[in-house]
Amino acid sequence: MTLEAPIVTGVPCSKGVATGPVRLVRSVDDFAAVRAGDVIVCRTTDPSWTVLFGIAAAVVAETGGILCHAAIVAREYGIPAVVAAEGAMEALANYRTISVDGTNGHVHAVRSTQR
Repeated sequence: MTLEAPIVTGVPCSKGVATGPVRLVRSVDDFAAVRAGDVIVCRTTDPSWTVLFGIAAAVVAETGGILCHAAIVAREYGIPAVVAAEGAMEALANYRTISVDGTNGHVHAVRSTQR
């Protein structure tokens, strides 16, 4: 696995690094599409989204700060989180494999090195 230059950067809110497929979540209507190991990419979260943090590998949100809902709940669940990642919903495509670095606030594309 090789990491590309960061696609998106933001505020690091929950330490660690996780890799998984992007799952764009625009509203509660998209919750059923989220699978274990997906990286949730969204505009923002609220308490109704908490159920997703139990199955997600990481979360990337376009808004927020260190004390926003996504940051707090990600820390509680022990998954990496990057918030205030402007343009993440447009820059990250569904199913693309990414790496979320919640320690440094970077989101990278992952390129397979298998031949």
